[in-house]
Amino acid sequence: GKTTRVPWALCQSLPAGGGKGLVLEPRRLAARMAARRVAEELGEKLGESVGYQVRFEEVGGRETRLWFVTEGVLTRRLLSDPTLAGVGVVVLDEFHERHLQTDLALALLRRLQRGARPDLCLVVMSATLDAAPVADYLGTGAPLEIPGMSHPVRVEYAPRPDDRPLAAQVESALERLCAAGLDGDGLVFLPGAAEIRRAQAACTRLAARENLLVLPLHGELPVEEQDRAIRPASQRKVILSTNVAESSLTIEGVVAVIDSGLARIVGHSPWSGLPTHEVARVSQAAAVQRAGRAGRTRPGVCRRLYTPQDFQARPAHPAPEIAREDLAG
Repeated sequence: GKTTRVPWALCQSLPAGGGKGLVLEPRRLAARMAARRVAEELGEKLGESVGYQVRFEEVGGRETRLWFVTEGVLTRRLLSDPTLAGVGVVVLDEFHERHLQTDLALALLRRLQRGARPDLCLVVMSATLDAAPVADYLGTGAPLEIPGMSHPVRVEYAPRPDDRPLAAQVESALERLCAAGLDGDGLVFLPGAAEIRRAQAACTRLAARENLLVLPLHGELPVEEQDRAIRPASQRKVILSTNVAESSLTIEGVVAVIDSGLARIVGHSPWSGLPTHEVARVSQAAAVQRAGRAGRTRPGVCRRLYTPQDFQARPAHPAPEIAREDLAG
């Protein structure tokens, strides 16, 4: 309920004529799904009181009070409207991911709050954030910590490093879950679309035998295919996803997670001057986020395709993009 309940409550708490609310989400999929969920909870159609705006797509109108937007949308809006006229509250969700646009947005919003808009309410949210430095930057004193309710998730590790191709490791882990009596949907975290395609091909025979629906989920897919992966199905399904499913949204029915421990990380090569996209190990915080996807609606299990020693050797939090990427843009 962090992403869906807090922003609407903040909008409701604004004084009469206090403006609209903006919620920054790190991904387009998260912005769309969160807006849809809040609208459903209000018993309204999407685009009435709650809407969203992402690149090349906008659902909402003049009467929309709460907007879920991607980070770049806010940056462009600040360029055209430096005082954010008509906006009373801005929520930066999943701040632990430390995207370049998120850090830039926080800096610009804090400067605006210190200057022309002292009435602007800023809220930074995350389930795995080291919150004290952010609270200090915002001048709020101690951060507000709210214990969330989560169902228990049993975490299993690989007993030893596995040199097989990643697709073969996913197939073996999924077969083990099925043999143990998988009674819900599965979610597999993979670094990119190419790895998803290979894993989908490797699991074809197992899926046919177990009557599983194997679906991809990543940012390059059309909206219809993304929705198909997320919506409830008439049979058990296994979603092969990048880190778009790591945070911000709950996929109903998921009781098992298979975590490759990998993600495609954007960086910059000072030698060539070109951006890089390297497959690297995710942080401990990201691994905890991934495991938590199995315990959103009932107890679950997470199978990590790496050893406990590998997990302990990982950094606690990911390095912020501002320390990795070229800032010229």
